[in-house]
Amino acid sequence: MTAFLLDDPTPRDPRLDWPSLDQKARDASYDNTNAVADSAERIATRNAAAARYRAAHPAGLDIPYAAGERTGFDLFPVADAQAPCFVFVHGGYWQRNARADFAGLAAGLNAAGWAVAMPGYTLAPEASLADIAAEIGTSLDWLAGEGKAHGIGGPIILSGWSAGGHLAALHLGHRAVVAALAISGVYDLAPIRDTYLNEKLSLTDEEIATLSPLRLPVTDKPMTLAYGSRELPALVHDARRFHALRAAAHVPGALLPVPGADHFSILDGFTGPDGLFVRAARELLDTIPPVTHSAP
Repeated sequence: MTAFLLDDPTPRDPRLDWPSLDQKARDASYDNTNAVADSAERIATRNAAAARYRAAHPAGLDIPYAAGERTGFDLFPVADAQAPCFVFVHGGYWQRNARADFAGLAAGLNAAGWAVAMPGYTLAPEASLADIAAEIGTSLDWLAGEGKAHGIGGPIILSGWSAGGHLAALHLGHRAVVAALAISGVYDLAPIRDTYLNEKLSLTDEEIATLSPLRLPVTDKPMTLAYGSRELPALVHDARRFHALRAAAHVPGALLPVPGADHFSILDGFTGPDGLFVRAARELLDTIPPVTHSAP
């Protein structure tokens, strides 16, 4: 019997040709804003929804977990203090946006009975990527220790989008985290140093080696890796490579391609209590033995 291999319709990973690409092509490989025609409108809609949700839920806003201007939480608990908590880390290539811009994503999760915690972090160039990663670790330490005082005491599913997906993947091993949902993340930092993004990041060799999830030992906890089928090829291939690395190590976790979604529309997966990512979070929680269903 002859075996036939079907062609992969995903565009070629530009990093396979990286040495021959000029600066413009390298920059375009990671420029999500210009790659999505209606990105400005989507961002404006997202920010407006976030402002409305924060205005309607003011009690848990701007709670500091460290001394920095941006190192605070927006907390959206539910009536059950032992409900699972979805921690969402915002994106923006570690140098843009704020937690307040994403508050609207909590609506569907809250409606489904989940508490939501959104940490902020200092942006580059004020902070190095190593500093940013450390701040997310500190935020998780704070939530594990202080969350109950704010009505959040259940198991933590860590998530993030774009740069936040990268930071979520980095902290899957945190003692308070039972599983992760990384969305549209960057998992190898080496090519980033060759793009416009590095003007503010100034990545070091050590940061590339120690903060690239694809270059680190695999963490044996469940993690779902999501990406949109219309994302930039570099991000698609990063998610696939990272999932393949984890699968080869026989650790749990799904690859979740979202048909037709681009880097911004993929966040529609949080819409409503039965949204795609709300269901993905529930499925992750279902893989955890009940004994781990409490934060330390």
